[in-house]
Amino acid sequence: MKINKANLILKDGSVYEGKSFGAPKSVAGEVVFATGMVGYPEALTDPSFAGQILVMTYPLVGNYGVPDKSKWESNKIQVSGLIVSSYIDTPSHHESEQTLSEWLKNEGVPALEVKDTRGLTQKLRSEGVMLGKIVLSGRDVKFEDPNLRNLVAEVSTKEIREIYPYPASPLLRGRRKEGVVVLIDCGAKQNIVRRIVARNFKVIVVPWDTDVLKLKIPLDAVVISNGPGDPTKVKKTIENVKKIIAKKIPTLGICLGNQILALALGGTTYKLKFGHRSQNQPVILSGTKKCYLTTQNHGFAVGRIPKGFKEWFKNANDGTNEGMIHKTLPFMSVQFHPEATPGPTDTDWIFDYFFRKAKLK
Repeated sequence: MKINKANLILKDGSVYEGKSFGAPKSVAGEVVFATGMVGYPEALTDPSFAGQILVMTYPLVGNYGVPDKSKWESNKIQVSGLIVSSYIDTPSHHESEQTLSEWLKNEGVPALEVKDTRGLTQKLRSEGVMLGKIVLSGRDVKFEDPNLRNLVAEVSTKEIREIYPYPASPLLRGRRKEGVVVLIDCGAKQNIVRRIVARNFKVIVVPWDTDVLKLKIPLDAVVISNGPGDPTKVKKTIENVKKIIAKKIPTLGICLGNQILALALGGTTYKLKFGHRSQNQPVILSGTKKCYLTTQNHGFAVGRIPKGFKEWFKNANDGTNEGMIHKTLPFMSVQFHPEATPGPTDTDWIFDYFFRKAKLK
């Protein structure tokens, strides 16, 4: 494998020398870090990373290759660029179909091996995430803030899709009927669809700006998905969610969906210093001593919780909001990923709880 020298340059002037093992191109984006030990195929295809240059803190990346597309969280790599400490070009796994380097090159995504990812991550933690660029062979590019764009519009589906239940899921015991759930795709991970479908619901995936009430279909519940960027950029989604809530349709928000639900009902959001991007974020169920380990990927959080709601979960590390729930109606949201891939499966029960509250189970 031919390796070319390249640099990661941060907006503050810091330069990190590296070796390229991805596509031979220069890119700009927001430099963020994730601390998961496994799951790079899922992370790289998570639409919530759109516009970002991702630093993986776990030192060895690439050692189990890349699985079939059906295992990804979307149909392509979503990150703008990848930074690792040690790239492994000799993968060993029964599901591997190509090396990470081959995948990145095929998808046109640059990647660097930068030895001091520890120092780089410490900088981003102490000073906050910042703009950066990967520069190869002197082909410079301008710094660009992806959060100024409507990233959700870029990654959302462009058409309505219908996904039907599996014929023999073990989760079907006790279900009274097949239901219909509309998933507003703001950059949805595919495992959200898989976990809902496994519970015998037909899922209708719609674009981010769809007015669900105009579809004129019988539906039982709405799920607002995860997605990238600043939640205030998706004004159409926020307005449409207001209409859904006014009709008292059971609604669950996930990650960005938590922020959208808050904004739709008069709450506020703000940008975190360095975000939560890991598989071991501890969240506490409010009013209890129960703590769950969760997978998270977001740079914004809910500030003021809307009237009629109460905090459902909070982060045990920094005390930030991790979800909210209406005091009487079936409206709720979580900042973490209950579909739980990659990472722990502690909070898959959120789906069952939501469907019970919606009287669908």
